[in-house]
Amino acid sequence: MAKSFAELKVLAAKARLGAIIGTYHAKSGHPGGSLSAADIFTYLYFNEMKVDPEKPDWADRDRFVLSKGHCCPSLYAVLAMKGFFDWKELESLRHVGAMLQGHPDMKSTPGVDMSSGSLGQGISAACGMALAAKLDNKDYRVYTVLGDGECEEGEVWEAAMFAAHNNLDNLVVFVDQNGLQIDGTVEEVGGIEPLDKKFEAFGFEVVKIDGHSFDNIEAALNKAKTVKGKPFAILAKTVKGKGVSFMENQVGWHGKACNDEEFKVAVKELEDEIARLEAEV
Repeated sequence: MAKSFAELKVLAAKARLGAIIGTYHAKSGHPGGSLSAADIFTYLYFNEMKVDPEKPDWADRDRFVLSKGHCCPSLYAVLAMKGFFDWKELESLRHVGAMLQGHPDMKSTPGVDMSSGSLGQGISAACGMALAAKLDNKDYRVYTVLGDGECEEGEVWEAAMFAAHNNLDNLVVFVDQNGLQIDGTVEEVGGIEPLDKKFEAFGFEVVKIDGHSFDNIEAALNKAKTVKGKPFAILAKTVKGKGVSFMENQVGWHGKACNDEEFKVAVKELEDEIARLEAEV
């Protein structure tokens, strides 16, 4: 059953909390981009995709590829809330022998459809899945999330060309446009704008949205289902570190974990937000 937007806001806040918990216990990881993409993950798994935690390998499920694989901590939290594994697993993130590693591992983690992390490659895998659905006359859809910095990778554009050439209208590409990457702003490092015109030139239908608005996300995904003969790109404007005051729009939080004091502050902020949102449900 689909969740209301009020319920989705609670789940997204919990996903952010899970990302903070995971990276804190790992003493490493990538909280900034995990927090910016949490709303997208939440909507996909709770209101959009056909998946079954009891049958993670169900042949007719929709597929998801996290192309920016380093931002898996909040994805893991969403998978846990969906029922693929226990929430407690988040505390063993990145530990040797643990289920949840620093990048998605399809061989060890229920709910993960593709191992990813080498930037640029996830969208190519998603294209292959979408083409397989076409060849097998299956109606499942394929979703992938890229980072905006990741769009500096040439393989992204090879995959985009492939997707349009093969009329992959069962493929939806999200770009999490939080504007920051490990070395600074995306514009300073590589300069990808105008990103919408680039995807359009490669044969995509494109929409631009607020990536923290469930209303925007829903409208974009509904539109994607009406587009025939071409792939669909959703350019989602987001805030890196969303939900934790001292992380928001701070490039330094791309790839480091909270210390003890920062962890206490972040957890309190998120727990307070969860309590406020739960009161509105």
